[in-house]
Formats: sequence, structure tokens, C-alpha cells
Amino acid sequence: MDAYLDIETTGLSSVYSYITVIGIYLVDEDADEMVQIVGDDITPENLLKALEGVETIYTYNGGRFDIPFIKDFMGVDLLKRHKHIDLMLDCWRCKLYGGFKAVEVKLGIERELQGIGGWDAVLLWRRHQEGDAEALPVLLKYNQEDVKNLKTLKERLKKHPLY
Repeated sequence: MDAYLDIETTGLSSVYSYITVIGIYLVDEDADEMVQIVGDDITPENLLKALEGVETIYTYNGGRFDIPFIKDFMGVDLLKRHKHIDLMLDCWRCKLYGGFKAVEVKLGIERELQGIGGWDAVLLWRRHQEGDAEALPVLLKYNQEDVKNLKTLKERLKKHPLY
């Protein structure tokens, strides 16, 4: 089974910031499942349970951000348990540079939520904590689109002439 993983955080530093959402899109031959671990439910136990049976984890810039952040923040070294493929590096081999949203645009990968980025995810979490009932559903939808679009990115890269 494969997993497409993306985290949302309150900032870029695992020392001063924390994880607000872990999105995992689990895919095998028979089915797919979206798992989101949110807020106080973000524990090593819940993460490891969600990743049971996963062989390969796919991320975008996860080798430099998501995987180390999870290790620093939660003490879970996913690289010891799973194979990891950072799709950003595959994009670079195909001469596709920039952040995930920029690459999506170049490859025609669409999003339902337009104009929302990483900083917006931080602000949505803050709004959620302040009692805004509309903020968390938007944040979760944003994270869901991130992880599901990782799968689409992987499929589009396989068809890229430079792949």
C-alpha cells in the first residue's frame, strides 16, 4: 500500500511550531482511504496506526520538511519504517521547479480551493482555535487536496517526456 502524506503546521520551525493536521491518502489496488489526524489526536500511536501496512510514503518536499518535522515534533522516524519518495525531486528531474501549487498549475492539476497556500493554513488553524466554525473544514479540505493531488502528480510525472 502507498501513502501520500502532507502536514499542516503553525510555522516552519519544528522547535517553535507544531503540527496541526497530518493528511494521509492511503491507496492500494482495491481501495483508497483519506485519513486526517487533527490537533490533540496527533500522537505517535495514531500516526503509526494510520500508516500500518504502508510500504511507500510520497510527499512533496517531504525530505526537507514533513519527514524531519514529524521526527523532531513526534519522535517518529518514518524513514526507518517506510520507503520515502519525494516527488519534488522527480519534478526537478523533469525541469519542473517551484512549490507544489506552481507545479500543479504547470501540469494542469486542478484544485477546488483556489488561492490558499501554506500561510493560509496557519491562519485557518488560528481562526479555528479562536472559535471560527468555518475554518477547520476549509483547512481539512485544503490538506485533502494536497495529499490527493500528490497521487495525481505522481501519475502525471510518469507520462512526462523527461521522466
